[in-house]
Amino acid sequence: MKIETLKLIHFRNYEKLEVTFHPTLNLIYGKNGSGKTNLVEGIYVLALTRSFRLVGDKTLILDGKEACKVSGSVVNRSKSMFSVLISKDGKKVKVDNNSVAKISDYIAKIPIVLFHPDDLRFIKDTPSTRRKTLNISISLMNLEYLKVLNQYKVLLKQRNAYLKQMAINGRLTSDYLSVLTEKLVDTGMYLYQKRKKYLEDISKYLNEFYKRISTVDGLKLEYISDYSKRSRDEILEMYEKNLQKDLSFGKTNLGVHTDDLRFLLKEKDLKEYGSEGQQKNAIIAYKFSELELFKEKMGSYPLFILDDLFSELDEEKVTNILGLLSSQIQTFITTTDLKHFLTLDRFPYKSFLIDKGRIVEEKVHGR
Repeated sequence: MKIETLKLIHFRNYEKLEVTFHPTLNLIYGKNGSGKTNLVEGIYVLALTRSFRLVGDKTLILDGKEACKVSGSVVNRSKSMFSVLISKDGKKVKVDNNSVAKISDYIAKIPIVLFHPDDLRFIKDTPSTRRKTLNISISLMNLEYLKVLNQYKVLLKQRNAYLKQMAINGRLTSDYLSVLTEKLVDTGMYLYQKRKKYLEDISKYLNEFYKRISTVDGLKLEYISDYSKRSRDEILEMYEKNLQKDLSFGKTNLGVHTDDLRFLLKEKDLKEYGSEGQQKNAIIAYKFSELELFKEKMGSYPLFILDDLFSELDEEKVTNILGLLSSQIQTFITTTDLKHFLTLDRFPYKSFLIDKGRIVEEKVHGR
């Protein structure tokens, strides 16, 4: 998977930009606030139709404009043109100038793995943040997972609504609730199995990458789920035993919508006991593991974005991370300067100097 060109129109602080990327490594540098992250954000929007920042779509539109557009040519066996148009009325997506009616049918056509400083929330934040991140990652390799996940959300909403009705009107039959519960369990079991397998596959690579970055051994993942080691009948029985609590709260208290995962370093929870440096190294190792899993399952690597990678990392960690880069993976790195790359000579790359929403200099380095 390679992105050849990217066009931004009225996107963030870019009035109009067209850029041609290097197939291996692209270094995007400049002062803070110049537009480095906005540029790689454009790549992410092209892939997933939304930002990786916690913002609404309308904030992507340049001030004073009615809409923004991100488009680009992408090569994955064959070349295709992709575009995302975001206006105050919504968004429209196209592939080779053909409209795609459902966003879910567009997503995953451009697989992408991103590291951003806010990704520390994957460890530090709530279980819902970790589930959301996990759901996105699995959906990029398995569209059926995304469809089942959406079905689960609908069923959960219906079950919660009926629980509230039953609490108010005790004469309502529990037959319909039983139907909803069985459907919820069946979709939940599918999601549980896919999450479990995904995390097991990630774990094949995780500790090795962590060792190569930090020189420390002993990182692993722990998946926490109500469905763990339970059969379908045992799960249904669990819901039955929990019915009065569900009626009291007016919501479903058990299920894969409460799943969580933990990063453990030498059996200690990184969220509680790890330093910020250890947490960051763990997330970066997780991202490199995702790259390898994509290659294993899909036959090719996704795009790789490392935004503001080097902040608060010592020289040893920087050197170790750069040593993990592969010429097979098209990578985009944002940084405030190029000092870390002066001795990078394993493969050619291209640098872009950004200033006030413009590329003021671009240069190819190496062969």
